[in-house]
Amino acid sequence: MTDDRRLIEDFLPVNSVGEAASSEPRTKGHISTLHVWRARRPLVACRAAVYGALVPASRFVPENGPDNKKGSLGRANAARFIERLCKYPGNPTVIKEAQRHILEAHAERLTEESGKKVTVVDIEEGRAPRPKVLDMFAGGGAIPIEAARLGCESHALDLNPVAYLIELCTVTFPQQFGAELADDIEKWGKTILKKTQEAVSDVLARIPVARKQPRAIQRTLGDGDRTPADEYSVVAYYWTRTIPCPNPQCKGTVPLYRQTWLRKKSSGYVALKPVPDMGRRIMRFQVVEARSASALGFDPTTGSAGSSTVCPFCQTALDGPYVRRYGDEKGFGQQLMCVIALNPDGPGKFYLVDESLAAIEAEHQAMAEKRAEEIERELGPSSLDEVIPPTGNAGLATGNSYLYGIRTFRQAFTPRQRYILLTMAREVRRAYQEMLDQGVEPERAKAITTYLGLWVSRLTDRCNGLARWNNAGEKIESLTSMKRFAMTWDFPEVNIFGGASGDALSQLDFITAAVRQEGQFRNPVRVVRGSASELPYDNGIFDAVITDPPYYDNESYSELSDVCYVWLRPTIGFLYPEHFAGQLTPKKKECVAAAYRQGGKQQARDYYEDTLFQSLREAHRVTKPGGILIVVYAHKTTLGWATLVDALRRAGYEVAEAWPLTTETKARVAHQGDAALASSIFLVARRREGPETGSYEDQVRQDLEKIVRERVDSLWKMGITGADLVIAAVGAGLRAFTRFSRVEYANGEEVPAEKFLAEVEGVVLETLLEKIFGVTGSGVAAVDGPTRFYVLWRYAYKAAEMDAGEAIVFTYGQNVELDGQNGLSSGSRALVEKKKGKYRLRDFAERGDDEKLGLPKDDGKPAPLIDILHRILWLLENEPRKLNDFLDEARPDRERLRLVAQTLAGTALEGAGQAGGLSHQNIITTPAEVSALKKLVANWRTLIEARLSDVDLKTKQMRIPRRPESEHTCTSSLDRPGQAPS
Repeated sequence: MTDDRRLIEDFLPVNSVGEAASSEPRTKGHISTLHVWRARRPLVACRAAVYGALVPASRFVPENGPDNKKGSLGRANAARFIERLCKYPGNPTVIKEAQRHILEAHAERLTEESGKKVTVVDIEEGRAPRPKVLDMFAGGGAIPIEAARLGCESHALDLNPVAYLIELCTVTFPQQFGAELADDIEKWGKTILKKTQEAVSDVLARIPVARKQPRAIQRTLGDGDRTPADEYSVVAYYWTRTIPCPNPQCKGTVPLYRQTWLRKKSSGYVALKPVPDMGRRIMRFQVVEARSASALGFDPTTGSAGSSTVCPFCQTALDGPYVRRYGDEKGFGQQLMCVIALNPDGPGKFYLVDESLAAIEAEHQAMAEKRAEEIERELGPSSLDEVIPPTGNAGLATGNSYLYGIRTFRQAFTPRQRYILLTMAREVRRAYQEMLDQGVEPERAKAITTYLGLWVSRLTDRCNGLARWNNAGEKIESLTSMKRFAMTWDFPEVNIFGGASGDALSQLDFITAAVRQEGQFRNPVRVVRGSASELPYDNGIFDAVITDPPYYDNESYSELSDVCYVWLRPTIGFLYPEHFAGQLTPKKKECVAAAYRQGGKQQARDYYEDTLFQSLREAHRVTKPGGILIVVYAHKTTLGWATLVDALRRAGYEVAEAWPLTTETKARVAHQGDAALASSIFLVARRREGPETGSYEDQVRQDLEKIVRERVDSLWKMGITGADLVIAAVGAGLRAFTRFSRVEYANGEEVPAEKFLAEVEGVVLETLLEKIFGVTGSGVAAVDGPTRFYVLWRYAYKAAEMDAGEAIVFTYGQNVELDGQNGLSSGSRALVEKKKGKYRLRDFAERGDDEKLGLPKDDGKPAPLIDILHRILWLLENEPRKLNDFLDEARPDRERLRLVAQTLAGTALEGAGQAGGLSHQNIITTPAEVSALKKLVANWRTLIEARLSDVDLKTKQMRIPRRPESEHTCTSSLDRPGQAPS
């Protein structure tokens, strides 16, 4: 194999793979449903990466035919096969064919390495090694499982013990023991559930159904156990936290609920109506149902605002500091608002309020507390009293958990929840011993028990005191559905025996379904727990390292998994003592920027950069000389990218390609409305053999221009848009920089990664502006800086707000500044709003009422086109009679103004969807601004063209052109010869 260029270095059908990845169903049987883990990548995207990394680019190139068409024909053939391959769960025949492609290529490489003929049969029968693939940040196991599925010897490594167990249960045990392992897990799980329910039944509410006739339908909960026909199946107990009124004359118990909605559906609206009991100074609640929200007769959203509220009995204000301080120092109380049950007469939920339940529930919680203490002593060392670490970006930066009054994991669970979970943990341990006593092979017993431990851990995602009630879906929203642990002022306490979709039995079904699905592939992954910066492998043994590293401070992996760890430890820690020796998950060597534990912001950055560099250097060490590195990266920040680029270059890698693959689903809870990427960038790199210094001016800059222009053009034609296009083009531009171990200016000074990255982004944005405006470089250059800045931001991130580091990217090459006296964020009608370290663009509705906006400066310099356009739009919507006077005074260049208006309205991109699939991206600014722009563009001739023509409408004399000669070069893409005027 003289040419070992891999397919992923030459071509990847990003549209078809991205479509399959973003629509991959995360339904029962998918590995993501076995146990929660943050930031999993879709399986089909990982499959494409593994296949593309190990199959040569020449695989699909036809031997016959014209030479000038072989490349395009080869890519078309590859696209058809990969589209067939990358379907979930996957066609076994196609997967088998892909395995053969990989083994044929590997046999050829082994033949060249050894000088002795190696065949596919040799590999399959164990006389020659399979291709070895490593994921050194394996997490939930998506990459390793796909490498194994494609016939590779797959290795998975992760530092986190929770991830380690998830990987064993995802990529090792099903493949080792087969799909029938699920039957054993189900059998023992039901036994454990039955024994747990029997033990805790007297602390569960038993509520008789008030009906004349007995229930005809019975709900099965377990083997032979049924809910009594005359009792409700309780789904959850709905609580509000409470605090004493600070007014000594009142002494009322103030509820802290944020709202009282229970159901918000077109089929019916249900909410709790608060009724103050002025005599007892407590809040009572009534269930109110109506056909519309307005028919309820009260507003269910009038609860606490943040952590502030008002006493309903004396109207004393309880401000946030008082509430938070009380919670931290004394702890909140809690009051039962209602019980949520299955509807005994049909689908949906039934809501019950019964004041007699309050006293019973207090008794139940007290009994549960006492029994939980006894079981905890029996199980041994516990981590429940450990302080909950901070989570989320703010938590990692500040060290604050923002969980007022809930300091430890013990406090995050009600006494009844702890009692039930501890009882299950005890039953899991007893089940393991019973398996051994019954003669179950020890390794199989260990595997079954590990799944049962993960089952308990999985239940804690909803069985906790920080869960939320989803009134639109009438279901419990899990603790980890967001990127952080957040305080909840009202919460549902789930009944895991309740018979609803999230109960213990249904959670067990998700686990067994994943085992049955993956147990069909009998190629176990070799899982190791360890640090990526100290890989436990020999030099030069892997054919590919494909990995998805942590993205700077984007995820709190270890902190978020601690809530699982504290329950796994007493449940199955005895099976894995070396992995559960610590009180919480290990954090010292984790490759994450966490300022709170690393000594500050700069120290966190230094730590992350060094750890990522050490990890990539280790990957370089364990990879064969001709091996491939693929890094999946989806972080949007310049700082994150600069860190990765510098680490790659210093570790001895040269970036070969960058492919954007859509990996995010259409509705992500954690990223709605922010500037997160829809795509993950698959950076492809090769080992750079030997040091070489490059000249920035003579070598790097020239290559950069060529690479970026080619990549923007190809991505544009593929239909890649917005931020994904920008980041992918930047990734490709890194090739010019990383092919050298050191890049120098003419004076011998080294070019730092951040400086080069800014240069790459500038070239990408300049090239992109030509595409957006549809004009050549000289025409784009004539558009003023603030307007270019505005168009680029809107195109990439629309209305999202951004951190300073990301916002400043759009100033590159535009000769503008964000801050300062003349910055875009200065003045009462600034183009950019700066608030709490975040920046966002203002549209015409927020700026256009300023009478000076868009008028020439005192020195006669024309205002930015975006200012003129915003003033025109505002006048058109609010004071149309003043429009002509404004145009006479502002005198903008009408052709360039029209170009900007058409671009922001989306009309400049009309038709691009036919060739490049961009029609869905035509709208790039706010809905209100688009609406106003379309009106303007539709009436351009009457409103603008006539007023700004060369004939003065008042004097009928020719006007003398005011714009500079250079500005005549700009022509609108819609005003070219042969195109009809609007």
